[in-house]
Amino acid sequence: MMQDFTFDAPGALKIEWDGARRLGGLLAARFSARRALLVTDAPLVRLGVIAPALATLEEAGFRVSVFDGTVADPPESAALDCVALGRTAGADLVIGFGGGSSLDIAKLAAVLLHSDQPLAGLYGIDKVQGGRLPLVQVPTTAGTGSEVTNITILTTGETTKMGVVAPQLYADLVLLDAALTLGLPPGQTAATGIDAMVHAIEAYTSRHKKNPLSDLYAREALRLLAANLVTACTDGQNRPAREAMLYGACLAGKAFANSPVGAVHALAYPLGGRYHLPHGLTNALMLGPVLRHNLPAAAPLYAELGALLGFGAAATDFIAGMEALMDRSGAPRRLRDVGVSAESLPVLAADAMLQTRLLGNNPVPVTESDALALYRAAF
Repeated sequence: MMQDFTFDAPGALKIEWDGARRLGGLLAARFSARRALLVTDAPLVRLGVIAPALATLEEAGFRVSVFDGTVADPPESAALDCVALGRTAGADLVIGFGGGSSLDIAKLAAVLLHSDQPLAGLYGIDKVQGGRLPLVQVPTTAGTGSEVTNITILTTGETTKMGVVAPQLYADLVLLDAALTLGLPPGQTAATGIDAMVHAIEAYTSRHKKNPLSDLYAREALRLLAANLVTACTDGQNRPAREAMLYGACLAGKAFANSPVGAVHALAYPLGGRYHLPHGLTNALMLGPVLRHNLPAAAPLYAELGALLGFGAAATDFIAGMEALMDRSGAPRRLRDVGVSAESLPVLAADAMLQTRLLGNNPVPVTESDALALYRAAF
């Protein structure tokens, strides 16, 4: 018999090449709101990436306030600064435009601009009360899947991260415009692409809430991402590869929003917090060791994924195939190659134990000594 399950997703998904250049008309037809808060980061503003979208919004009658203070691993202060700008502008619509950090900040802004709840009261699962402002998400990287998830992650201390998980964080509209990803350099393309693959793999092997629909999304996401990762890295102007990567990352996001991720993410977060490494890169660095750690419980599932990708019929073929694919992408493969010190590994292991929400989803338990061994294996 099929196990009962629930599958949640954003309100609408639009896939359109160069769609960001028509964003104003698209939103004007869907929303009555006209005071938009656009959440992005300074490099995208400086490079002119948001300029066409901004122009079309203004032509369609939107008054747009731009928050460009998003940074990697965004701290609480970034979210609060964004909300302050939105309040001053009287924003009645929020648009996330950028990488996962910008999309995460946009989710919180849409909630906090509609609510008197303090940010500290949102952390955890289903702590958001009431509704939010209309929310639109436009990703510029093919990796986090944040545009279609109900999860936001903030850095809450020097190294710690906490999550807000609530159905209110699902967007009303997601626009996938792969033309926005053409300028991504190979290193960022590799890291974000592997990040998306980790989402699919961990969703497929999650201990809790794994279901037939999340499996379907995870398998198709992994097929698309594995087939196009190297091409996207080596030929960044390849439109079919860029489109497949963005669509695959979106599908992986839908999968892990409903079948949560596990130990790869739990061990990646301390690396981001202490060393300020990009999230996709930290996932890539920890994937191989965690796959081996999970082998006793996940072997049948790895065998299915390995056969799907043409790596071979054995579970170990899947692990070897994923590691070979990451090597070909050009992404760094060892912690020591990105400045992590051997002396910090015990501290990282202790930090990882704080990620109880994620570790509980892993198919094999991870103790602090296990975490240390996994960091050493990745070193």
